[in-house]
Amino acid sequence: METVYRFPPEKRMAEVHIIGQIVGASGFPQNSLFCKWGLQAGCAWKLLSGLKDGQTQVDNPVIKDMAYWSHPIDIHYATKGLQGWPKLYIQVWHQDSFGRNELYGYGFCHIPSSPGTHEIQCVTWRPLGTWQEQLSQMFVGGGPQLKHSDLIYTGADRYRLQTVAMGKVHLQLSIILRNFDQYGVEY
Repeated sequence: METVYRFPPEKRMAEVHIIGQIVGASGFPQNSLFCKWGLQAGCAWKLLSGLKDGQTQVDNPVIKDMAYWSHPIDIHYATKGLQGWPKLYIQVWHQDSFGRNELYGYGFCHIPSSPGTHEIQCVTWRPLGTWQEQLSQMFVGGGPQLKHSDLIYTGADRYRLQTVAMGKVHLQLSIILRNFDQYGVEY
């Protein structure tokens, strides 16, 4: 049986339901891709139900234009403020025929703040590295990775990185807002 959280009227919080899917990815140099994802929200946000991170399966499509994951997302947050609105961060990985995993890209997007269904394309990038690392990546595989994954969505030192654009991750998200009118937020 699922636990349902109810707040008394005097402690009622604004709620956001994020329901949808990570459809897939396109524009990457190779196929056999999977995605690791997570949601980051500010300290005023409380996760009521759902998983705030996960991983898709590996898709190795016969038609080479897009990898399809159709990975479900169903998350329920409560908050008393708009600061720290949730962001979705993504890591796209390639799995070769030997089962080795290689990072293909990082990306993030803000969760839409308006109710309704949204089609989102999240662009991705990867660190470029030195010319020695690029040469090694061409022959051996691998490549530079971020030491701290929070650089994906914070932007604190991200401006100092040299990056190369990779493909796009396609999302379909439906947003349901509840009790925001009690905090003076109109939508």
